[in-house]
Amino acid sequence: MAEKIRVGVVGVGALGRHHARLYGMNDAAEVVGIYDANPAVAKSVADEFGYEIHDTIERLAANCEALSIAVPSHLHHQVAIPLLKSGKHLLIEKPIATKLEDASEMVRLASENNLVLGVGHVERFNPVMGYLESMSDRARFLEVQRLAPYPPGREGMLPRGTEVSVILDLMIHDLEIILHIVGSEVEKIDANGLPAFSDTEDICNARIQFKNGCVANVSASRIALTGVRQYRVFYTDAYLFLDYGKGAGILHTKDKENLRVVRTKIPINDHNALEKELENFISCVISSKSSEVASVPKVSGQKGMEALKLALDIEKTIEEYNRKHKFEFE
Repeated sequence: MAEKIRVGVVGVGALGRHHARLYGMNDAAEVVGIYDANPAVAKSVADEFGYEIHDTIERLAANCEALSIAVPSHLHHQVAIPLLKSGKHLLIEKPIATKLEDASEMVRLASENNLVLGVGHVERFNPVMGYLESMSDRARFLEVQRLAPYPPGREGMLPRGTEVSVILDLMIHDLEIILHIVGSEVEKIDANGLPAFSDTEDICNARIQFKNGCVANVSASRIALTGVRQYRVFYTDAYLFLDYGKGAGILHTKDKENLRVVRTKIPINDHNALEKELENFISCVISSKSSEVASVPKVSGQKGMEALKLALDIEKTIEEYNRKHKFEFE
């Protein structure tokens, strides 16, 4: 039997808990333990899954080959750098960091130390993604919506995700996918957004024009009444509708002979996206152990950094727009 990869999870809150749970179900992984800054959260997850609690990240990492980092976004760099310097493979929840220079340092260290560095853009593992990728070279216009209710409050902490803007919290999922699908450099960005309940943008719309002529219109909100995760992709000869939340899609094509629109339901092989993401990460770690060059996960640190750059460019565009129009927010 092949030796298992020894893994740990740093941060076992809403999302990190699922990392811990799914690693426990992965035949190629052995969960060494968990760490969380909140002892009550750590105890709850440890009791649920039978994992050992470590009182520092360093003690957890000392017994691990690979770790998931699922702490608040602004702490990603602070947590990741010592682990990369000590030779640990990392899967970091999105966004990779909140500053481009921090992301660049993380990517550089992973490369220099021959380490796997993945970023948790879990939508790349969504069951509907395969069909979108199969038609990527034909995309001409994308209309993307990602809406969510405002997250509940937490004692002594900001509501989950609101330590950053909705662009870094939610929209960045779609920015990474769009960059992957379009495969061209950004030429122009128009964007506006505003804070409603947070100190940063809670709602945003961005129009991104690429050098190959493709255009993406992207909206994100965390103050919606219900959740929506939908893509509308237009081609020269077809229209594709994808619902990421429901894992469903419909392709619209033209029947030229009968002059009518044909609607075809897309076959979807359902699966747990996060489970597939962790499998991809562990597989890359296994491959890297017998190679001189680290294997590249589906969403690498470099890809995560490119998505972060676009997100930060959108934030800057919004800042300039609001300053130009003298918009002020409390």
